[in-house]
Amino acid sequence: MLDKQEAKKRIDDLVEQLRTLGHAYYVLDDPIVPDATYDQYLNELRELEEEYPDLVSAHSPTQRVGAEPLEGFQKVQHAIPMLSLSNVFNEEDIRNFHRQVTDVIGEDVTYVCELKIDGLAISLIYEDGAFVQGATRGDGTTGEDITSNLRTIHSLPLKIDAEGTLEVRGEAFMPRASFLSLNEAREEQEEALFANPRNAAAGSLRQLDPKIAASRNLDVFLFGYGEWEQENLPTHGERLNYLESLGFKVNSHWKECSTVEEIISFIEEWTTKRAELPYDIDGIVIKVNRLASQEELGFRANNPRFATAYKFPAEEAVTTLQDVELSVGRTGVVTPTAVLEPVLIDGSTVQRATLHNADQIKELDVRIGDTVVLKKAGDIIPKIVRVVEEMRTGDEEPYTMPTNCPACKEELVHLEDEVALRCINPDCPAQLQEKLIHFVSRNAMNIDGLGEKVIQQLYVEELVQTISDLYHLKKEDILPLERMGEKSASNLIAAISDSKDNSLEKLVFGLGIRHIGAKAATILAKRFKTMDALKDATFEKLIEIDEVGEIMADAVVQYFEADQINQLIDDLKDAGVNMTYDGPAEPENTNHFLSGKTVVLTGKMDHFTRKEAQSKIEALGGSVTGSVSSNTDLVVAGESAGSKYERAVDLDILIWNEEQFLDSVGE
Repeated sequence: MLDKQEAKKRIDDLVEQLRTLGHAYYVLDDPIVPDATYDQYLNELRELEEEYPDLVSAHSPTQRVGAEPLEGFQKVQHAIPMLSLSNVFNEEDIRNFHRQVTDVIGEDVTYVCELKIDGLAISLIYEDGAFVQGATRGDGTTGEDITSNLRTIHSLPLKIDAEGTLEVRGEAFMPRASFLSLNEAREEQEEALFANPRNAAAGSLRQLDPKIAASRNLDVFLFGYGEWEQENLPTHGERLNYLESLGFKVNSHWKECSTVEEIISFIEEWTTKRAELPYDIDGIVIKVNRLASQEELGFRANNPRFATAYKFPAEEAVTTLQDVELSVGRTGVVTPTAVLEPVLIDGSTVQRATLHNADQIKELDVRIGDTVVLKKAGDIIPKIVRVVEEMRTGDEEPYTMPTNCPACKEELVHLEDEVALRCINPDCPAQLQEKLIHFVSRNAMNIDGLGEKVIQQLYVEELVQTISDLYHLKKEDILPLERMGEKSASNLIAAISDSKDNSLEKLVFGLGIRHIGAKAATILAKRFKTMDALKDATFEKLIEIDEVGEIMADAVVQYFEADQINQLIDDLKDAGVNMTYDGPAEPENTNHFLSGKTVVLTGKMDHFTRKEAQSKIEALGGSVTGSVSSNTDLVVAGESAGSKYERAVDLDILIWNEEQFLDSVGE
C-alpha cells in the first residue's frame, strides 16, 4: 500500500497520463493505447482516490460525472455578450458583405471560413487552467450554468496549460451515430423521439441530472474566446491554432480565403460534402481574419459587422396534406396549420407546416388530399411552397376558413385591413391560455416550471383563469396535477413568488400589449419608471420617445383604456407584483465628460466591480464595450491591465487609471 505522499504522486501521474490518452482518443480520434489499458489506469486512479478522497482534484477524469442532480439552473451573466450572426443566402449577399467590410477597412482583407456546427452555443471559463464554469448562450447576455453537464463531455478538457481567466466559446453537439442510438433506445421505451441532433443536444445539456447528459455521448468544437486579458494573437486563424495547442477540440475543416471566389468555392465544396460528415452543419461562418480589423468594424445591436453566416438552402420534400387544423393565438389571430403525412426533411420528421392565413391557402390553391412540396424556411419552420397539381386525382377537397372561432364559437372578424382572421372575444379560452403561456415565458416573467402543459392543466381545472390567479395558487392546489410531485410543487410556488420581484419591463412585456416586444417594453419601463405613469401616458407623450412610433403608441393607449386591464393591474398590485423599473437608470448627467463616450474597462479595480463601473458610466450617458478599437474614446485601466491597455497605447486613445475614474464619477 502506498503512503499518502506516494499516492499523491501516483494520482498526479495517472491524471496526466489519462489526460494525454483522452485527448488522443476523444479529440484527435487517434488512440495511442488499447481501451483496456485506459480502463486499467482509470480503475487504478479510482481506487487511489477512494483510499485518499482528500487528494481528488476537480480536473480528475473520475469527476466528469461526479455531481448530484441539480435543483435548477443558475443564471450566468456573460462578461461579453454572445451575439448571434447575421445571415447570407447567396453569392450576391456574400459580395454585399465583402463590400461593407472593405468600405471600412480597405481591400486588404482575408477571411476565415469555418463549418457552422448545428448544435448549442456554449461558453467555458478556465481559471489558471482549471475548468470552473460552463454556460449556454441564452439570450446572448444571460445564459444558464450547465457546468456539471459539460464536464461529462470527454473531448472537453478539464485542465489546460493557461494562466489567468480564459473564456472559450464553441458549440456542443450530438454526433449522428449518438442521435440514432438515442432515438432507438427511446423508441424501445415508448418515449417521445427527438426531432434532430440539435434538439437532442440542447435537451441533453439542460438535464438536471448530469448522469443523463453523460449517457448521451455529446461532443464539442471550440472556435474562439470571449475575454482574455493575455490576448496577443493578431488573427482568428492563429486563435484556432492556439486553442488546438491548448488541447481543445477545434474543427479542422477551416480555410483562410483571400477573395470572394475562394469563399464561394469553399461553400460549394461543403454544400456537397456535408452529408459525409459524422455531425450536422447548417452553413458556413465567414469571419474577417485580422483581429484589429474586427475591432475596427465593431458591432451592430445584435451581431458583429466582421462576421456572417452563409445558410445552406433548405431541403425540399414531397408529402400529402391530410387535414387543416386551426389555432387561436393570444391576440386572437386564427392560424391554419397543415397536418401532413410524416416526411423526413433536413434530418427531422415533419408532420405539420404553417399555412399562415386564408390568403395563402387561396394563393397556393391547396386542398385536403393534395400532394405538396415542403421546405424548411430558414432551416427551421416547415412551409408548403407549392402544390403538385399533376398528381391530383379529383378526390381532393378545397378548404374554406371558418367564420367562427374554433375555441369559443364567436364570429371572427378582419381588423384594420388585416389579412388575418381574428377572434375579439376577451373571454375566449384559447386566447386566455396563450396569454398565460406568454406571461410566464422566459423573456417575460420567467416562471420556471410553468410550461404549456401545466398552464393547460391549471386552466382546465379552473385553478387559473386570469394572469392574476397565478399569484393566488397554493401548493395544495397544484399537487394533484399530473406529474406534479412534492418537490416540483414547492419549486413552482417559489418561482411564482420570486417573479413578483421582476423589474417593470418584464411585466410590461408579459402583459402582451400588441406591437410591444421585449425591447420596446424595456424602453417604456425605463422612460416611465412605474406602471401608473405608463398607464397615464398620452399618445403625444409616447411618440416623443425616438424608438416608439405611432402604431406602438396607439396600441399602448388603447390597451390601458380597457376597464378589464385596469382591474388586472390592480389585482397584480394587490398580489404584491412589483410595478417599478429596477434596471439601469437613464443618464443622470448628459453634460458629463463620459456622456456619449465609448469606454473600455480592463484590469482589476479596487473600488468597483466591473459591473458597478459599467453602471456608473451608463448612468452618466456613456457606453461600455469589450474591445478596444479606433471608435473607443477612453480606456479605464485597473491593476494588471493587459493587451487592451497596449492596444489603447498603440491607437493613442485616452487612458485613465482608477483614481482618475473615481474623480470623474465623483467618488
